[in-house]
Amino acid sequence: MRLLVTGSAGQLALSLAHRAGGRDDLEVRFAARPAVDLTQPGSVAAAILSERPGVVINAAAYTAVDDAENQPGLAHRLNAEAAGEAAGAAAEVDAVIVQISTDYVFGGGRNDRPYREDDPVQPLGIYGRSKLAGEELVRAANPRHAILRTAWLYSPFGRNFVKSMIAAAQARPVLTVVDDQHGSPTSALDLADAVLTLVDAWRGGAEPAGGATYHVASSGVTSWCGLAEAVMAECRQFGLPAAEVRPIRSEDWPTRAERPRYSALDSSKFAAETGFRMPDWRASVGSVVRQLAGEAAA
Repeated sequence: MRLLVTGSAGQLALSLAHRAGGRDDLEVRFAARPAVDLTQPGSVAAAILSERPGVVINAAAYTAVDDAENQPGLAHRLNAEAAGEAAGAAAEVDAVIVQISTDYVFGGGRNDRPYREDDPVQPLGIYGRSKLAGEELVRAANPRHAILRTAWLYSPFGRNFVKSMIAAAQARPVLTVVDDQHGSPTSALDLADAVLTLVDAWRGGAEPAGGATYHVASSGVTSWCGLAEAVMAECRQFGLPAAEVRPIRSEDWPTRAERPRYSALDSSKFAAETGFRMPDWRASVGSVVRQLAGEAAA
């Protein structure tokens, strides 16, 4: 089966390439610049119509949460309009589309349990609103879809919070990190495994009729500060520089975009329907830091 992935330089695209490497039953191709420019209407659709994949994985996104407040048009173009175009083109070639969405479609008012797929959405900023609009356009354009909401992605690839904390610890003995925003830190490698689990299920004839929305995030809940502390603990174990982590409030670290104070995701529906259960966030953090430590030592 041919998979066409948008966003070739992103964490999920690189993780998919890593996890699918060596599989003879999958042909993974990437729709990327300069040939494919999501800022240009019709560009991603032309690539899909040319490649005629069985599955489109729309992993490309405008993810700069703060910058989106100053560039709402660009965020909407990349996260909403391009997603709808990709879904429509996928429908034309009878392909399934996997649309990657975010926990930031929720407003954070809940803190008694992680959000489920049928909980009311209420994005607080441009980024979350643009991703929610993308969900809606995908649903309208292609009934053969799976929308996967994930959260707080990190990996050995690209730029992300875990790698930033490791780099910061090499330069500073003390790190101050927000401790009143809680969510579900998720390894992009685990998310790639989940996506490939869906692809394998569809190849076996288990495609959901009429599309589906799933939450796919690591189990467990922590704060950004808790995540940073876990990263430092793993750094100590694997011989990397580690810093002291001190908690601060969101008010002590002002940002242009308002973040939800609680956006943890409940992934039990995905586990029940696919048999794939996302690992606990602590185990996955350890795995990624171990890999980064090995690369540093090489």
